[in-house]
Amino acid sequence: MHSAESVPVMVKRLPHFEGLTLPAYASAGAAGMDVLAAEDVTLDPGERWPVATGLCVAIPTGYEIQVRPRSGLALKHGISVPNTPGTIDSDYRGELKVLLINHGPAAFEVRRGDRIAQLVLSPVVRASWLKVAELDETDRGEGGFGSTGGVASIAPA
Repeated sequence: MHSAESVPVMVKRLPHFEGLTLPAYASAGAAGMDVLAAEDVTLDPGERWPVATGLCVAIPTGYEIQVRPRSGLALKHGISVPNTPGTIDSDYRGELKVLLINHGPAAFEVRRGDRIAQLVLSPVVRASWLKVAELDETDRGEGGFGSTGGVASIAPA
């Protein structure tokens, strides 16, 4: 059985984190760790709010933490992360906050201790630009939004 490598991430707990648990994987196969709210917030329909977690992190160079929505909150209440996945860079040292948005029709209560998002530690590959006069040809070419088809293109005939 293969086990994924564990990468240590330093974490500082702020005073308003007191009594909460660190982000954790909910199952052996989970890619993301559930992170908890460290404050109470009411999100009206259409409202966005950076929800405090009470944590600061020192992500190792060469990694980022991606902030992703929880599928149950999105399905049942329309709660999501509007810039998904949000990125926490390795050189950021401030409080980790989760930007939530309420796409649902009713106000949504976030309570301290609620699981509000998932955190995924991911390696980062940095790009370097190579200036060229022309790019190679592909079947798709310059076809942009929707150019590879949509729902109708995969429906049975």
